[in-house]
Amino acid sequence: MSGFSEIGIEEGLCGKLAALGITEPSAVQQKVIPELLAKKNVIFQSATGSGKTFAFLLPVLQRIQAQENPGKAVKTIIVSPTFELASQLKQAAASVTDLKCALFIGGVPLKRQIDSLKEKPSVVIGTVSRLLELCRLKKLKVDNCEALVLDEADRLASKEIAAESSEFLSLFADRTQIIACSATITKRVSSLLEKSFCQGKNSAFETILLPLEDVLRQKIEHWAFFAERREKIDLLRSILRAQGPKKALVFSSRADQVENIYEKLAFKKINCAALTANIKNQERQSILARFKNGKTPVLITSDLSSRGLDIPDIEYVIQCDLPDDEDFFVHRAGRTARAGKNGVNIVIGDEWELRKLAALEKKLKIIVRPKVLCKGKICAPEQQNDGRAQK
Repeated sequence: MSGFSEIGIEEGLCGKLAALGITEPSAVQQKVIPELLAKKNVIFQSATGSGKTFAFLLPVLQRIQAQENPGKAVKTIIVSPTFELASQLKQAAASVTDLKCALFIGGVPLKRQIDSLKEKPSVVIGTVSRLLELCRLKKLKVDNCEALVLDEADRLASKEIAAESSEFLSLFADRTQIIACSATITKRVSSLLEKSFCQGKNSAFETILLPLEDVLRQKIEHWAFFAERREKIDLLRSILRAQGPKKALVFSSRADQVENIYEKLAFKKINCAALTANIKNQERQSILARFKNGKTPVLITSDLSSRGLDIPDIEYVIQCDLPDDEDFFVHRAGRTARAGKNGVNIVIGDEWELRKLAALEKKLKIIVRPKVLCKGKICAPEQQNDGRAQK
């Protein structure tokens, strides 16, 4: 018997999961699936790579499949902050169900997406801006929607798209089940979802918070390098040369700095690519495909551009600055050590940033190990032979 059947998932879905090599539910799936099958409104937090997607997909798909005529109206809507995540969610749904699922993201002709709604999909997945646009045009009808899922809920609640998210959520009836999840669900986000977004609807939420520090502490090594701002890119290049990663994700808080880092690394013959918010969708997908298959081992990006990326086997996350928001630090670090694997999170900081990192170290209960470059290799400061780091 599959472990999923023991928590209420029916045989057909268990078989689909088994074909994917998934037979036992993860910790978050064990806690969340029974609550969602009971049709509760749930906010849940779980680390990146812990199985959040199937935690909400399986219950909502099972409910639709049990209906006699599931294709009569849109039954479930899944909202994503980015089109990469939306595309990944559609692929995940297609891997376990034959229900008709439709994807609605920017960069695709609106007419084509309106035509796809005429095919009466049971499951709609998309970015909040495009879904809201379709609702304003009265092309997407949410009257009969039974479940609304907010993936990366903290990002949907951020100031950049909070107004659109709030307007979209106000369209749903009281009976709609609300499901929200992310790697970081703060009290502020929970309050915003319950009081502001839902505007008094569905006010009773079950909150499930799985500890994040287990992954941060047990699966990820945290390294810190000192560098003045003008020296950071040279140090980054030396780190990449020393480690030779198969997959490294490099972060900068500033979008303009992403391109600067890329240009300087590429000039030094580092095989890398830059992912920015202003590149076209087709080019973006091409860059991600090369990074995923290992043809481009280094990807440079910003917090905004990277949201929703689900890329396996990232060995190193390298933060070229320390973000103001500690949730961004957690999201960055969580790009590595996914699905039970180990990884390394590296911060390159100046004096002020490393002081801030020390405070964050205590708050998150992680261990940050100082590192230096010595004769082309990474070592602890006390292991230096000549008493100074090489650039």
